[in-house]
Amino acid sequence: MNKHTQYDGRRDFDGQARLLLIASIAAVVGALSTVTADLLLHAIRFFTNLFFFQKFSTTFTSPATHTLGTWVIAVPVIGGLIIGLIARYGTEAIRGHGIPEAIEAILFKKSTMSPKVAVLKPLASGIAIGSGGPFGAEGPIIMTGGAVGSLIAQHFHLSAAERKALLVAGAVAGMTAVFGTPIAAVLLAVELLLFELRPRSLAPVAVACAVAGFLRPPLIESGPLFPLHTAELPPSALISCLIAGVLCGALAWLLSTSLYRVEDAFHKLPVHWMWWPAIGGLAVGIGGYLQPRALGVGYDVIADLLNNHMAAAAIVSLLIVKAVIWLLALGSGTSGGVLAPLLMLGAGLGALLGPYLPGGEPAVWPLVFMAATLGGMMRAPVMAVVFAFELTHDVNALLPVLATATVAYAFTVITMHRSILTEKIARRGHHIYREYGIDPMERHSVAEVMTSEVQTIDADALIADVVLKHHAHPVVRDGALVGMLDRAGLASKPGAVRVRELFGVNVPIVALADETCRALATRLAVHKVGRLPVVADMQSRKLVGIVSHRDLMKPALGLHAEELERQTVRRVRFLRKARANIG
Repeated sequence: MNKHTQYDGRRDFDGQARLLLIASIAAVVGALSTVTADLLLHAIRFFTNLFFFQKFSTTFTSPATHTLGTWVIAVPVIGGLIIGLIARYGTEAIRGHGIPEAIEAILFKKSTMSPKVAVLKPLASGIAIGSGGPFGAEGPIIMTGGAVGSLIAQHFHLSAAERKALLVAGAVAGMTAVFGTPIAAVLLAVELLLFELRPRSLAPVAVACAVAGFLRPPLIESGPLFPLHTAELPPSALISCLIAGVLCGALAWLLSTSLYRVEDAFHKLPVHWMWWPAIGGLAVGIGGYLQPRALGVGYDVIADLLNNHMAAAAIVSLLIVKAVIWLLALGSGTSGGVLAPLLMLGAGLGALLGPYLPGGEPAVWPLVFMAATLGGMMRAPVMAVVFAFELTHDVNALLPVLATATVAYAFTVITMHRSILTEKIARRGHHIYREYGIDPMERHSVAEVMTSEVQTIDADALIADVVLKHHAHPVVRDGALVGMLDRAGLASKPGAVRVRELFGVNVPIVALADETCRALATRLAVHKVGRLPVVADMQSRKLVGIVSHRDLMKPALGLHAEELERQTVRRVRFLRKARANIG
């Protein structure tokens, strides 16, 4: 049999017999996350009406239309006091903007979240935003939906990887329900939450988002959140995209850096962190008194900015107040999301600068700046592009958004060690590496690295005649593996005993020629051995080689050559002649 066709049992993807089970559970998680998102949105409206208009209602009313006068300053303070109490006597996990906490649970807590988070996070977020907090609902629902997925997963006999798929499925299904952006939500999972791209996680996530997308219209609303139609831009607009990308990247750098400086300042206060949200609430109240439209989620404000319905002076005032109160409130450790404020700040910057950018109509630039700021800040440019499209259904904006978001992403990658999301996790002592690539040990099979010529021991040989040249040798009988014999197995054994008598009926630990080096490395680690015999199949146990931990270095050497060894493969002929003449 040809060497290249001998091991034809290998697959493009890891076979997942449990994929249908996990995807079925993910469908339920997607439905529950959609209901949870609807409840959170109703809670925000309820507390907005309660705090600003003293009535019990879940109809949408902008807090900017309140008639409280200077008493509005006290409203966010009261909300902050309540959140501080919930965090101290309920769970600290409700503090923050949600996505970093979800990432931390995935990477460092085996995708387990507590029931308290599922209940208290939406409650605290509803109070925070309903009392005027300048946040979005997406961060809290991502964490709440993740908690729903995790809690459901904990009732099944699942691995941590399977729980992760369900946690992320719940998180991004919640985002789909809030914004109506199922494809962008899947990309958010890929770029930020899953830390892998495999069928075992992608399929459940996509199923949950699809379910949420279908359930959203009857529960929440249908259609794009910010419908928009702009004209196609000329080629000269590419220069404007470059300029806009740099500006959006700089805005992302400024906001992220400022946020953590504010957070550091709160840590220096001589009061318990329980009081910090109230202090941040005081800043929100003052800002809301000066600029009422800076209060709350502000989806109506984003719509006005995208449609160029605001004067430049009003935009400048709004941006300054929104940025300041958002940074102070979020830095205080209250509960709220980052997406909606970023959308508003990016769209506002685009509305201000759009008329001065060459090559195109000003109407497109609020959307372009909005998406690029989001992509640069969260280091998720593909998600940002699709997110902008699903929010607006504006096809003509796809190309400028792609160009600008890519530049903003590159700017932040070069200038910032970590994003606004991973910086918070790093401050808790965990570093996250966000570059994804196919593991070279997944690309290579055992057959490619094993040693085919193996020194074996006959099972019928006497122990007295055995000489071990290495730490361990395979024992075979008629070409079939019996086990591995090491020096410890020979110690104190009578010389007249046959080698086969040292082994029982248990199946020896082996490697298969067609499995990946990654699977082999895991088996070596689990069983704490340095080498394993390789057999053709488990039925015949025909020995075909032996593989050790040293052999597993070969894929790493190949990766080193691909990544670090540079060479010029071809040279332009006239340049080569010119160099020869100079020489």
